[in-house]
Amino acid sequence: MLLLLAAVQFTHMMDFMIVMPLGPEFMRLFGISAASFGVLVSAYTLASAGMGLLGGLWLDRFDRKRTLLALYAGFLVATLMCGAAEGYLGLIAARTVAGGCAGLMSAVIQAIIGDLIPVERRGRAIGTVMAAYGLSAVAGVPVGLGLASQWGWRSPFWAIGVLSAGVWLGLLVLLPAVDRHLSPDRAARGSSPLAGWTPGLALGWVLTFSVVFSGFLLIPYLSPFMVGNLGLRLSDLSWMYLCGGAASLVSARGIGRLVDRHGPALVLGALLVGTMVPHLVFTHLPVSPLPVVAGVFVLFMGLTSGRAIPTMALVASRVPPALRGRYLAVNMAASDAASGLAAWASGLLIAVAPDGALEGFGFVGWIAVSVTGCALFILWMFSRRAVAASAAPA
Repeated sequence: MLLLLAAVQFTHMMDFMIVMPLGPEFMRLFGISAASFGVLVSAYTLASAGMGLLGGLWLDRFDRKRTLLALYAGFLVATLMCGAAEGYLGLIAARTVAGGCAGLMSAVIQAIIGDLIPVERRGRAIGTVMAAYGLSAVAGVPVGLGLASQWGWRSPFWAIGVLSAGVWLGLLVLLPAVDRHLSPDRAARGSSPLAGWTPGLALGWVLTFSVVFSGFLLIPYLSPFMVGNLGLRLSDLSWMYLCGGAASLVSARGIGRLVDRHGPALVLGALLVGTMVPHLVFTHLPVSPLPVVAGVFVLFMGLTSGRAIPTMALVASRVPPALRGRYLAVNMAASDAASGLAAWASGLLIAVAPDGALEGFGFVGWIAVSVTGCALFILWMFSRRAVAASAAPA
């Protein structure tokens, strides 16, 4: 089951990530600025955020398998629309539809894990599924870039659509029904979509937003920065993402085990502190030999991508099963809104010089570290509320 869910995440993450290394090509092909490219990245995530908020109203009312199949079918069609898009505006429209389906898919997957996997093994389960992020960078992005270099930028989207069709059939045949959350007691479901939600749970959304926002101030512009500022060739990006994805793939399983052993709050705090160094170093890196750039990039990707695992484990453990799907849908909306707004904000702060170099990227690195510091404070508040709630008399 986890491998099937990981395959869904793989296609979703590859569809999202393939746009970022193609950034220099899109800016050249469509004649767009860094800010316009930020809009292209943001369209996917902001649409996902909007659908996440709507999903918070109904996501716990149906069998999770049927919900996932319906959303994945919409994602499949939208991805094919990306490959058939004519021009910049058409691509934005297709990315918006794909993102609207993808965000709710991720929420349903996390809800399935929360429903079926015991809490003492949940960190490793989330790590297994989140390893799809690293795998998409190790295998998906290099293959996608190879397809784009041979047959044009449309070909990766066609390939993702074909692969998604095979995964959809696998879900249809092999995934069991997931309906334990459907209590026959209507009162247990809550007559109102907001029944049972507390300010303490809402703080989990703020934590997720801040963690993701700090990372996505930088992530969409890593490729243009490496090409324009560090002197890498477009062909070098495949190897860079291969190395960074391998680091994410390895770190995901290890971080999942640490979460089960030491608790998600402690692991998340350590990762937030640990990512400050590579964020500052990479954004201020001068022209350097390829091995040096690769080393910093590997550290950046391995630590930054791993922060999602303890964050998800932490917020999912604080919500009752009857609210889990809706809560995680809104949590995914917070994550997607953070990534979209961060990419848009960075685009406003970064300028592209005539030689293709990004100006202002170092300043954005300092902002990312400052937001990470805010995330540490929010983590402390969220953990403190949880301790107070557990100590309160029944």
